[in-house]
Amino acid sequence: MSKMKKMTVPILAIYLWVLMTIFGAIVLETFMIYPNIFHNPPQSLELSMEFFVEAGPSDFFPPLGFASWVLGALALILTWKIPRARWWIVLSLAMMVGEGLASMLYFWPRNDIMFIEGSAVHSDEYLRQVANEFVTWHARSRMVFNTVAAVAAFVAFLAAYRQRVVTARAGREPRVSAVPNS
Repeated sequence: MSKMKKMTVPILAIYLWVLMTIFGAIVLETFMIYPNIFHNPPQSLELSMEFFVEAGPSDFFPPLGFASWVLGALALILTWKIPRARWWIVLSLAMMVGEGLASMLYFWPRNDIMFIEGSAVHSDEYLRQVANEFVTWHARSRMVFNTVAAVAAFVAFLAAYRQRVVTARAGREPRVSAVPNS
């Protein structure tokens, strides 16, 4: 087995781990963090800025999201000759790129409005509107992108692992005839 073939399953496992980490963080953010951040804007936005002094989502998600792109591209290259895994990786990577672009183009500007500019630049009503848009589209896009990406990566991992096991068995074990010797 070539070095590249040996790297396929471990790289897929790391890719899957990254996506599951992002997915878990998105779920945590959606159901535990966001209800607190967005329960009473703009006051809750200001309180959350006090809480996220040392580290916040913007310190965590962009580097991990970029890592998912790099690992996804590498996983795609390594699984190119495994059609059952390849197309799941394509789907997973497409979802992560879509999620990243949606974040950069839609969510990051709203983060700037709510958490950087805040009440000093915008009215309370506008901040409430932006917060509502953010939460609504987070649930409709980020949750979907990350759920599909994580499930697709898991299916790809299983397909590549199965291919590895089948190939290893074919190389070591003699084929057994379906008809017993009489």
